[in-house]
Amino acid sequence: MSTDFAATRALFDLPEGLIYLDGNSLGPLPRAAAGRVAESVIDEWGQMLIGGWNAAGWMDQPARLGDRIGRLIGAEPGSVVLGDTLSIKVYQALASALDLAVPGRQVVLSDSGNFPTDLYMAEGLIHSLGRGHELRVVAPEAVAAALDESVAVLMLTEVDYRTGRRHDMAALTAKAHEKGAITIWDLAHSAGALPVDLAAVGADFAVGCSYKYLNGGPGAPAFIYVAPRLADRVRPALSGWLGHDAPFAFEPSYRPGRGIERMRVGTPPVLQMAALDAALDVWEGVAMADLRARSLELTDQFIADIEAACPMLTLATPRAHELRGSQVSFRHPQGYAIMQALIAEGVVGDFRAPDILRFGFTPLYTSGDDVAMAAAVLVDVMRQELWDRPEYLTRARVT
Repeated sequence: MSTDFAATRALFDLPEGLIYLDGNSLGPLPRAAAGRVAESVIDEWGQMLIGGWNAAGWMDQPARLGDRIGRLIGAEPGSVVLGDTLSIKVYQALASALDLAVPGRQVVLSDSGNFPTDLYMAEGLIHSLGRGHELRVVAPEAVAAALDESVAVLMLTEVDYRTGRRHDMAALTAKAHEKGAITIWDLAHSAGALPVDLAAVGADFAVGCSYKYLNGGPGAPAFIYVAPRLADRVRPALSGWLGHDAPFAFEPSYRPGRGIERMRVGTPPVLQMAALDAALDVWEGVAMADLRARSLELTDQFIADIEAACPMLTLATPRAHELRGSQVSFRHPQGYAIMQALIAEGVVGDFRAPDILRFGFTPLYTSGDDVAMAAAVLVDVMRQELWDRPEYLTRARVT
């Protein structure tokens, strides 16, 4: 293993005495991010004012950072752009995919493990189309069998946000194409967590966020990928002025930009992109194969330690490596209270309804010692029933 994960850990500002296993929800602060944002505020915004759009390269951030993320997800140069939220990018991808679909096909196929916002955006778009489109949701393991000639678009999240179950992107993309369907992959729990090769598998569209494993910070922008073979054919449903071929010509009608540029919508979040730029520096020299190997070591270790001592917890994550993302989830009826007790003891994971204790493993800053200590704390919480306290039973707004 050539990647030095002790060195990457030193690049993060991690609170003393805390074991952070929630990078699959929000990555920690890269040490360089605060300085990079301050530089953007003081030296660029403060001194250049509006000139920063040109002199500081603000207008180029979405494509430049898109290429940096593209390297981590196997995307061709110039095929990824950043901006807006993941929900917006899902809407863009789905609207464009339906526009490209085989005439007469109206089924959007997804699965019950997909993140709710993807399904919500699909429901909203289908309602607005008013042309008899259907969102068909099946169990994750039933997706392949449900792919038939009625499906216009296959829309899936590669790694299930609750259980960590991983779809076979290559196989499902190939079958979707065989049936004449277009694919959209949500990489929210894949980008920065495991190797992805969009170009090699022939994916059509992909979307993802940058505040989880990519550590861009709360509110960091989302990204969208469009395969180069489609980039000049897609018709953006959200035809924002920065997706126009000549935004500063101020033409009265929309004319789509070239390639991936047409998937831009509004003004880029300059300060948030400065933080993300610093976060992406951490990835220089990181081999994704090394990251994956270390992730599997850490998750195997955690599963073994917990199952040996906590029979009251039920593993929800697949044991097979090829079916697992970079998280481990256990089920328990009192999952929320258990997680609050863990957090009080200095181990941060999170809870997903109805009963999931969820732990993210990020080799960039998570060590084997962290995993052993986290497991020991969880064992103690379960054996002593430390979770059974009133203060742990009342749910906060964010779980």
